[in-house]
Amino acid sequence: MSSRDKIFTAIRKNKPESVPYTEPDLSLVINYPDLMSQFSTVLTAIGGSCKEVASATEAKQFIDSIDKGAFVIDTTGVYPSDLTHLSPASLAAVDTAIIRGGVAVAENGSIWVTEENMVNRLLPFIAQQLILVIHEKDLVSTMHQAYERISVNETGFGVFIAGPSKTADIEQSLVIGAHGPCGMMAVVIRN
Repeated sequence: MSSRDKIFTAIRKNKPESVPYTEPDLSLVINYPDLMSQFSTVLTAIGGSCKEVASATEAKQFIDSIDKGAFVIDTTGVYPSDLTHLSPASLAAVDTAIIRGGVAVAENGSIWVTEENMVNRLLPFIAQQLILVIHEKDLVSTMHQAYERISVNETGFGVFIAGPSKTADIEQSLVIGAHGPCGMMAVVIRN
């Protein structure tokens, strides 16, 4: 018997018994008692910011009060914008994009954004500032819970966005806004 055969024989003899797969209880893994606080803390830690408001009216008032630059595109309908005529070169001049977000994840500060809400796939990545408007009821603890609530078959393209663009590839020096928004804010409408 060759060395190779001896090794394979030894492996076959010491093979552990198969056990049936049991679905883990993911609710026991991570469960934050205050989702809003956790989401805000994580988003701030990764370079974004978070503003809680009581209603859609208050969200509009807050967004009106901040400096958004000259070229603002809003796909939420609060500030109507027509993106159909804009080329990618035109979108490069966007100062602020305001987009409705979906499920928001407390463990990593990310927000699910569908193509339907962003209207143009380029918009959330080319604007200098990104404002995502979400509802508190859409906060979940983990990515597992987020994936249970989204259906890519229905929405098509979608992306989780967490904070502004960041990279630390060169000399491990953090650069914010190198290949995307320089700033990202979540405006959370409380239930």
